[in-house]
Amino acid sequence: MIIFIARKARVLPEAMKYLGAYLLYNDGIQTVIAIAAIFAAQELKMSSTNLILVILMIQFVAFLGAHGFGRMANRIGARNAVLVSLVIWSVCVIYAFAGMRNPAVVAAVGMPQDQLEFWILGFVIALVLGGSQALSRSLFAQMIPKDQEAEFYSFYEISERGTSWLGTFVFGLVNQQFGSLRLGILSIIFFFICGLALLPLVKVEKAIKEGQAASH
Repeated sequence: MIIFIARKARVLPEAMKYLGAYLLYNDGIQTVIAIAAIFAAQELKMSSTNLILVILMIQFVAFLGAHGFGRMANRIGARNAVLVSLVIWSVCVIYAFAGMRNPAVVAAVGMPQDQLEFWILGFVIALVLGGSQALSRSLFAQMIPKDQEAEFYSFYEISERGTSWLGTFVFGLVNQQFGSLRLGILSIIFFFICGLALLPLVKVEKAIKEGQAASH
């Protein structure tokens, strides 16, 4: 199957260009998701109960995010909507580095300010998480040849798993070198910047035409 996809890749250069961008920025997304709980527990001293509640909140809000970004994609295009999501992801990791530093309790909610900020940041991440992942998959679906979805999605999944260690490696390396979870999270912005740089180079209409031509 991999040999079959590799041959097809030669006639679908735009789709492969998109896949390269996706693998980079998606690795950033997956890394942020994976280390968020570690950051909250170690850096903000958040309890396990609150962490579970944040995770549950993210699951529900992500659905709304997918719906909202779907509406955005109808107006500005799926690629541009994904680019908007990458800008928001970049802002989120910058805020994780610079914000959430005041442990004073906010009387109105009975919660430390840094943990309250984490809740708000989690809400924003949930919105963009649902949108970026749903749109990325649907955008790729438009580029692949008809009746060959299984082969291309298999390649999509294999490629994603093959690069899934990059973000955690960068995070772990920076955290080890500087002893800072915040700097580790900030380093993940590299993957979002790569996505922002590479994704505009993908000619979506051309990619769709290449996929249609390969269907015949």
